[in-house]
Amino acid sequence: MIEIQKLLNRIHWDAEFGRGDFEVGIYDRVEDAVERIPLESLRFEKGNHFSFSIPTADGEWIVIPFHRVRNVYKNGLCIWNR
Repeated sequence: MIEIQKLLNRIHWDAEFGRGDFEVGIYDRVEDAVERIPLESLRFEKGNHFSFSIPTADGEWIVIPFHRVRNVYKNGLCIWNR
């Protein structure tokens, strides 16, 4: 299985593969469920190989470690699963 960071890099840099609507399934510990977030909502910090940020409903940003990513969807179909 490909590492999540490598898959996200391929989506970003491979123009052919990166076409489509992508969502990332993130495990929410409080809700004990996987929440699907549009990939374009995620914010990646250059050089950070451990986490990324997502916006909350009130406009705050929270840091999510990569190990909480459970799925990646392309056009509604799961293309990666932990």
